[in-house]
Amino acid sequence: MKFLFTVGGSQAAVFGVAPLATAARSAGHEILLAADEPLMAAAQSVGLPAVCITPERMRYGQDALTAAGRLDALLELTGQWSPDLVVGGLSHVPRVLAARLKVPYVRHIWHIAPMARRDRTAVAELKPELERLGLAELPPPDLFIDLCPPSLRPPGAPAAQSMRWVPRVSQRRLEPWMYTRPAGRRRVLITAGTRNLMLDTPGSSLRTLVEELTGAGAEVLIAALPEAAEQFGSQLGDVRIGWIPLDVVAPTCDLAVHHGGATTAMTLINAGVPQLIIPDNGYGKAVAQSISDFGAAVMVDRHRPEPGRSPDEITAAGCHAILSEPRYAERTRLLAEESATLPTPAEVLRGIEALAAR
Repeated sequence: MKFLFTVGGSQAAVFGVAPLATAARSAGHEILLAADEPLMAAAQSVGLPAVCITPERMRYGQDALTAAGRLDALLELTGQWSPDLVVGGLSHVPRVLAARLKVPYVRHIWHIAPMARRDRTAVAELKPELERLGLAELPPPDLFIDLCPPSLRPPGAPAAQSMRWVPRVSQRRLEPWMYTRPAGRRRVLITAGTRNLMLDTPGSSLRTLVEELTGAGAEVLIAALPEAAEQFGSQLGDVRIGWIPLDVVAPTCDLAVHHGGATTAMTLINAGVPQLIIPDNGYGKAVAQSISDFGAAVMVDRHRPEPGRSPDEITAAGCHAILSEPRYAERTRLLAEESATLPTPAEVLRGIEALAAR
Protein backbone atom coordinates (compact mmCIF):
# COMPACT_ATOMS: atom_id res chain seq x y z
CA MET A 1 0.00 0.00 0.00
CA LYS A 2 0.97 3.65 -0.39
CA PHE A 3 0.93 6.00 2.60
CA LEU A 4 1.39 9.78 2.32
CA PHE A 5 2.75 11.44 5.48
CA THR A 6 2.53 15.23 5.72
CA VAL A 7 4.37 17.58 8.08
CA GLY A 8 4.87 21.28 8.60
CA GLY A 9 6.28 23.62 11.23
CA SER A 10 9.56 22.64 12.87
CA GLN A 11 11.96 19.72 12.53
CA ALA A 12 10.22 18.24 15.58
CA ALA A 13 7.24 17.35 13.36
CA VAL A 14 9.55 15.26 11.16
CA PHE A 15 11.15 13.52 14.13
CA GLY A 16 7.72 12.85 15.67
CA VAL A 17 6.27 11.08 12.62
CA ALA A 18 9.46 9.27 11.62
CA PRO A 19 8.95 6.12 13.77
CA LEU A 20 5.52 5.39 12.29
CA ALA A 21 6.64 6.22 8.74
CA THR A 22 9.69 3.98 9.18
CA ALA A 23 7.51 1.16 10.56
CA ALA A 24 5.29 1.41 7.48
CA ARG A 25 8.29 1.34 5.18
CA SER A 26 9.84 -1.60 7.05
CA ALA A 27 6.56 -3.49 6.65
CA GLY A 28 6.91 -3.20 2.88
CA HIS A 29 4.64 -0.25 2.17
CA GLU A 30 5.53 2.66 -0.10
CA ILE A 31 5.73 5.97 1.75
CA LEU A 32 6.30 9.59 0.86
CA LEU A 33 6.71 12.50 3.25
CA ALA A 34 5.33 15.82 2.01
CA ALA A 35 7.19 18.61 3.78
CA ASP A 36 8.20 22.26 3.58
CA GLU A 37 11.62 23.17 2.23
CA PRO A 38 13.09 24.04 5.68
CA LEU A 39 12.28 20.49 6.83
CA MET A 40 13.82 18.59 3.95
CA ALA A 41 17.24 18.20 5.56
CA ALA A 42 15.67 16.80 8.74
CA ALA A 43 13.66 14.29 6.70
CA GLN A 44 16.75 13.16 4.87
CA SER A 45 18.70 12.87 8.13
CA VAL A 46 16.26 10.25 9.46
CA GLY A 47 16.05 8.37 6.17
CA LEU A 48 12.58 9.36 4.96
CA PRO A 49 11.85 9.85 1.23
CA ALA A 50 10.59 13.44 1.18
CA VAL A 51 8.99 15.72 -1.40
CA CYS A 52 9.05 19.50 -1.00
CA ILE A 53 5.59 21.05 -1.38
CA THR A 54 6.15 24.66 -0.24
CA PRO A 55 9.23 26.88 0.01
CA GLU A 56 8.39 28.31 3.44
CA ARG A 57 7.70 26.76 6.83
CA MET A 58 4.04 26.27 7.67
CA ARG A 59 2.93 27.58 11.03
CA TYR A 60 0.10 25.96 12.96
CA GLY A 61 -2.89 28.29 13.15
CA GLN A 62 -2.26 29.74 9.69
CA ASP A 63 -4.24 27.19 7.67
CA ALA A 64 -6.48 29.91 6.24
CA LEU A 65 -3.47 31.87 4.95
CA THR A 66 -1.63 28.98 3.31
CA ALA A 67 -4.33 26.38 2.63
CA ALA A 68 -4.88 27.09 -1.06
CA GLY A 69 -1.20 26.84 -1.96
CA ARG A 70 -0.57 23.77 0.18
CA LEU A 71 -3.66 21.98 -1.13
CA ASP A 72 -2.76 22.71 -4.73
CA ALA A 73 0.77 21.38 -4.14
CA LEU A 74 -0.58 18.24 -2.44
CA LEU A 75 -3.15 17.66 -5.19
CA GLU A 76 -0.42 17.94 -7.79
CA LEU A 77 1.70 15.44 -5.85
CA THR A 78 -1.14 12.97 -5.42
CA GLY A 79 -2.02 13.30 -9.09
CA GLN A 80 1.41 11.80 -9.78
CA TRP A 81 1.55 9.43 -6.77
CA SER A 82 -1.87 8.29 -5.54
CA PRO A 83 -1.91 7.27 -1.84
CA ASP A 84 -4.18 4.73 -0.18
CA LEU A 85 -4.14 6.73 3.05
CA VAL A 86 -3.04 10.17 4.30
CA VAL A 87 -1.37 10.86 7.66
CA GLY A 88 -1.37 14.44 8.97
CA GLY A 89 -0.65 16.34 12.16
CA LEU A 90 -1.68 19.68 13.64
CA SER A 91 -2.77 21.22 10.33
CA HIS A 92 -6.15 20.24 8.89
CA VAL A 93 -5.08 20.75 5.27
CA PRO A 94 -4.11 17.05 4.86
CA ARG A 95 -7.56 16.16 6.17
CA VAL A 96 -9.11 18.19 3.34
CA LEU A 97 -6.82 16.38 0.89
CA ALA A 98 -7.89 12.96 2.16
CA ALA A 99 -11.57 13.92 1.88
CA ARG A 100 -11.01 15.07 -1.70
CA LEU A 101 -9.17 11.84 -2.59
CA LYS A 102 -11.77 9.74 -0.72
CA VAL A 103 -9.09 7.86 1.22
CA PRO A 104 -8.80 7.32 5.01
CA TYR A 105 -7.22 10.05 7.09
CA VAL A 106 -5.07 9.47 10.20
CA ARG A 107 -4.28 12.34 12.56
CA HIS A 108 -0.97 11.79 14.37
CA ILE A 109 -0.09 14.29 17.13
CA TRP A 110 1.09 14.73 20.71
CA HIS A 111 -2.17 15.87 22.35
CA ILE A 112 -1.04 17.61 25.53
CA ALA A 113 -2.47 21.08 24.91
CA PRO A 114 -6.25 21.74 24.70
CA MET A 115 -6.89 22.25 20.98
CA ALA A 116 -10.67 21.93 20.53
CA ARG A 117 -11.32 25.66 20.06
CA ARG A 118 -8.37 26.18 17.74
CA ASP A 119 -9.36 23.10 15.72
CA ARG A 120 -12.92 24.41 15.30
CA THR A 121 -11.59 27.75 14.10
CA ALA A 122 -9.19 26.09 11.64
CA VAL A 123 -11.93 23.89 10.20
CA ALA A 124 -14.21 26.91 9.77
CA GLU A 125 -11.44 28.82 8.01
CA LEU A 126 -11.03 25.96 5.53
CA LYS A 127 -14.62 26.26 4.31
CA PRO A 128 -13.63 28.14 1.10
CA GLU A 129 -11.25 25.30 0.19
CA LEU A 130 -13.94 22.71 0.85
CA GLU A 131 -16.32 24.57 -1.45
CA ARG A 132 -13.65 24.95 -4.10
CA LEU A 133 -13.09 21.19 -4.09
CA GLY A 134 -16.79 20.37 -4.05
CA LEU A 135 -16.83 19.02 -0.50
CA ALA A 136 -19.88 19.56 1.68
CA GLU A 137 -18.08 19.02 4.98
CA LEU A 138 -14.83 17.87 6.54
CA PRO A 139 -15.27 14.38 8.00
CA PRO A 140 -13.56 13.44 11.28
CA PRO A 141 -10.28 11.52 11.17
CA ASP A 142 -10.66 7.79 10.63
CA LEU A 143 -8.01 7.25 13.30
CA PHE A 144 -6.52 9.58 15.90
CA ILE A 145 -3.06 8.55 17.13
CA ASP A 146 -1.84 10.26 20.30
CA LEU A 147 1.79 10.07 21.40
CA CYS A 148 1.08 11.66 24.77
CA PRO A 149 1.16 9.38 27.84
CA PRO A 150 -2.43 9.03 29.10
CA SER A 151 -1.53 10.59 32.46
CA LEU A 152 -0.63 13.86 30.71
CA ARG A 153 -3.61 14.11 28.34
CA PRO A 154 -5.75 17.22 29.01
CA PRO A 155 -9.31 16.89 30.37
CA GLY A 156 -11.84 16.42 27.59
CA ALA A 157 -9.28 15.18 25.07
CA PRO A 158 -10.90 13.12 22.30
CA ALA A 159 -10.68 9.35 22.32
CA ALA A 160 -7.46 8.21 20.70
CA GLN A 161 -5.20 5.30 19.87
CA SER A 162 -2.21 5.71 22.17
CA MET A 163 1.22 4.98 20.73
CA ARG A 164 4.59 4.62 22.38
CA TRP A 165 7.07 7.44 21.89
CA VAL A 166 10.17 6.30 20.01
CA PRO A 167 12.93 8.97 19.98
CA ARG A 168 14.22 9.90 16.54
CA VAL A 169 16.54 12.83 15.76
CA SER A 170 19.34 13.68 13.36
CA GLN A 171 22.51 11.83 14.31
CA ARG A 172 26.21 12.58 14.22
CA ARG A 173 29.35 10.58 14.91
CA LEU A 174 29.21 9.60 18.56
CA GLU A 175 31.93 10.11 21.13
CA PRO A 176 32.11 8.20 24.45
CA TRP A 177 31.11 11.23 26.55
CA MET A 178 27.75 11.31 24.76
CA TYR A 179 26.58 7.91 25.96
CA THR A 180 28.38 7.63 29.32
CA ARG A 181 27.74 9.47 32.57
CA PRO A 182 30.51 11.71 33.96
CA ALA A 183 32.20 10.15 36.96
CA GLY A 184 31.22 11.76 40.25
CA ARG A 185 29.27 14.67 38.70
CA ARG A 186 25.67 15.50 37.88
CA ARG A 187 24.97 16.22 34.23
CA VAL A 188 22.59 18.97 33.09
CA LEU A 189 21.46 19.39 29.50
CA ILE A 190 20.26 22.75 28.17
CA THR A 191 18.51 23.05 24.82
CA ALA A 192 16.20 25.34 22.87
CA GLY A 193 15.28 22.66 20.33
CA THR A 194 15.56 23.46 16.63
CA ARG A 195 13.40 26.61 16.34
CA ASN A 196 15.73 28.97 18.22
CA LEU A 197 19.48 29.31 18.33
CA MET A 198 19.72 29.39 22.12
CA LEU A 199 17.46 29.10 25.16
CA ASP A 200 15.94 32.43 26.16
CA THR A 201 16.14 32.38 29.95
CA PRO A 202 13.86 34.65 32.01
CA GLY A 203 16.76 36.89 32.96
CA SER A 204 18.18 36.70 29.43
CA SER A 205 21.38 35.35 30.93
CA LEU A 206 22.19 31.83 29.89
CA ARG A 207 25.77 32.44 31.02
CA THR A 208 24.52 33.10 34.56
CA LEU A 209 22.65 29.80 34.61
CA VAL A 210 25.65 27.90 33.27
CA GLU A 211 27.93 29.45 35.91
CA GLU A 212 25.43 28.60 38.65
CA LEU A 213 25.27 24.97 37.57
CA THR A 214 29.00 24.48 37.01
CA GLY A 215 29.71 26.26 40.28
CA ALA A 216 27.57 23.63 42.01
CA GLY A 217 29.73 20.91 40.45
CA ALA A 218 27.50 19.90 37.55
CA GLU A 219 28.65 19.20 34.01
CA VAL A 220 26.68 21.27 31.51
CA LEU A 221 25.89 20.24 27.93
CA ILE A 222 24.16 22.59 25.50
CA ALA A 223 22.42 20.86 22.62
CA ALA A 224 22.16 23.48 19.89
CA LEU A 225 22.25 24.04 16.18
CA PRO A 226 25.77 24.24 14.70
CA GLU A 227 25.38 27.96 13.97
CA ALA A 228 24.54 28.56 17.64
CA ALA A 229 27.69 26.79 18.75
CA GLU A 230 29.74 28.94 16.38
CA GLN A 231 28.11 32.18 17.52
CA PHE A 232 27.83 31.64 21.27
CA GLY A 233 30.27 28.87 22.18
CA SER A 234 33.08 31.15 23.31
CA GLN A 235 30.73 33.12 25.59
CA LEU A 236 29.53 30.24 27.76
CA GLY A 237 32.65 29.02 29.50
CA ASP A 238 33.63 25.40 30.03
CA VAL A 239 30.66 23.60 28.43
CA ARG A 240 30.17 21.25 25.52
CA ILE A 241 27.97 22.94 22.93
CA GLY A 242 26.76 21.83 19.51
CA TRP A 243 24.48 19.28 17.85
CA ILE A 244 24.17 16.45 20.36
CA PRO A 245 21.76 13.61 19.52
CA LEU A 246 19.17 14.04 22.25
CA ASP A 247 18.09 10.40 22.25
CA VAL A 248 21.67 9.28 22.94
CA VAL A 249 22.63 11.79 25.62
CA ALA A 250 19.31 11.96 27.51
CA PRO A 251 19.77 8.72 29.51
CA THR A 252 23.05 10.12 30.92
CA CYS A 253 21.45 13.30 32.30
CA ASP A 254 20.10 14.18 35.74
CA LEU A 255 18.24 17.32 34.61
CA ALA A 256 17.27 19.03 31.38
CA VAL A 257 16.46 22.72 30.97
CA HIS A 258 14.49 23.54 27.83
CA HIS A 259 11.82 25.55 26.02
CA GLY A 260 8.83 23.20 26.17
CA GLY A 261 9.03 21.53 22.76
CA ALA A 262 7.07 18.31 22.39
CA THR A 263 9.90 16.25 20.90
CA THR A 264 12.34 17.48 23.53
CA ALA A 265 9.96 16.89 26.45
CA MET A 266 8.86 13.43 25.36
CA THR A 267 12.39 12.24 24.57
CA LEU A 268 13.42 13.29 28.08
CA ILE A 269 10.38 11.59 29.64
CA ASN A 270 11.23 8.45 27.68
CA ALA A 271 14.71 8.52 29.26
CA GLY A 272 13.38 9.30 32.75
CA VAL A 273 14.95 12.77 32.98
CA PRO A 274 13.23 15.45 35.12
CA GLN A 275 12.91 18.85 33.51
CA LEU A 276 12.95 22.57 34.18
CA ILE A 277 10.89 24.17 31.42
CA ILE A 278 11.02 27.82 30.38
CA PRO A 279 8.21 27.94 27.77
CA ASP A 280 8.77 30.09 24.71
CA ASN A 281 5.14 30.13 23.52
CA GLY A 282 1.61 29.08 24.50
CA TYR A 283 2.08 25.49 23.41
CA GLY A 284 5.32 25.21 25.39
CA LYS A 285 3.48 26.58 28.42
CA ALA A 286 0.82 23.86 28.09
CA VAL A 287 3.59 21.25 27.93
CA ALA A 288 5.32 22.73 30.97
CA GLN A 289 2.11 23.02 32.96
CA SER A 290 1.06 19.45 32.30
CA ILE A 291 4.42 17.87 33.18
CA SER A 292 4.95 20.10 36.22
CA ASP A 293 1.40 19.38 37.49
CA PHE A 294 2.32 15.67 37.36
CA GLY A 295 5.40 16.43 39.46
CA ALA A 296 8.01 15.57 36.83
CA ALA A 297 9.11 19.14 36.05
CA VAL A 298 9.36 22.71 37.28
CA MET A 299 7.93 25.46 35.10
CA VAL A 300 9.48 28.94 35.12
CA ASP A 301 7.06 31.44 33.56
CA ARG A 302 8.96 34.52 32.46
CA HIS A 303 5.70 36.46 32.21
CA ARG A 304 4.83 35.95 35.90
CA PRO A 305 7.78 37.15 38.01
CA GLU A 306 7.81 36.46 41.74
CA PRO A 307 8.08 39.56 43.96
CA GLY A 308 11.46 39.93 45.60
CA ARG A 309 13.21 37.30 43.45
CA SER A 310 15.06 37.83 40.20
CA PRO A 311 14.31 35.55 37.25
CA ASP A 312 17.82 34.13 37.47
CA GLU A 313 17.29 33.22 41.14
CA ILE A 314 14.00 31.46 40.34
CA THR A 315 15.60 29.41 37.55
CA ALA A 316 18.60 28.45 39.68
CA ALA A 317 16.38 27.49 42.61
CA GLY A 318 14.28 25.27 40.35
CA CYS A 319 17.38 23.47 39.06
CA HIS A 320 18.71 22.91 42.57
CA ALA A 321 15.33 21.59 43.72
CA ILE A 322 15.19 19.02 40.93
CA LEU A 323 18.77 17.89 41.52
CA SER A 324 18.35 17.59 45.30
CA GLU A 325 14.81 16.21 45.64
CA PRO A 326 14.33 12.62 44.38
CA ARG A 327 10.57 13.07 43.88
CA TYR A 328 11.04 14.73 40.48
CA ALA A 329 13.02 11.81 39.10
CA GLU A 330 10.58 9.34 40.67
CA ARG A 331 7.59 11.00 39.00
CA THR A 332 9.41 11.11 35.67
CA ARG A 333 10.16 7.39 35.91
CA LEU A 334 6.44 6.73 36.34
CA LEU A 335 5.75 8.52 33.07
CA ALA A 336 8.54 6.62 31.34
CA GLU A 337 7.15 3.32 32.58
CA GLU A 338 3.65 4.25 31.42
CA SER A 339 4.92 5.24 27.99
CA ALA A 340 6.82 1.97 27.67
CA THR A 341 3.58 -0.01 28.03
CA LEU A 342 1.87 1.70 25.06
CA PRO A 343 1.59 0.02 21.63
CA THR A 344 4.63 0.40 19.40
CA PRO A 345 4.44 2.03 15.95
CA ALA A 346 4.59 -1.43 14.37
CA GLU A 347 1.59 -2.53 16.44
CA VAL A 348 -0.42 0.61 15.63
CA LEU A 349 0.43 0.13 11.96
CA ARG A 350 -1.84 -2.92 11.86
CA GLY A 351 -4.88 -0.72 12.42
CA ILE A 352 -3.71 1.70 9.76
CA GLU A 353 -3.28 -1.16 7.29
CA ALA A 354 -6.84 -2.29 8.02
CA LEU A 355 -8.14 1.23 7.31
CA ALA A 356 -6.29 1.46 4.00
CA ALA A 357 -7.50 -1.97 2.93
CA ARG A 358 -11.20 -1.15 3.36
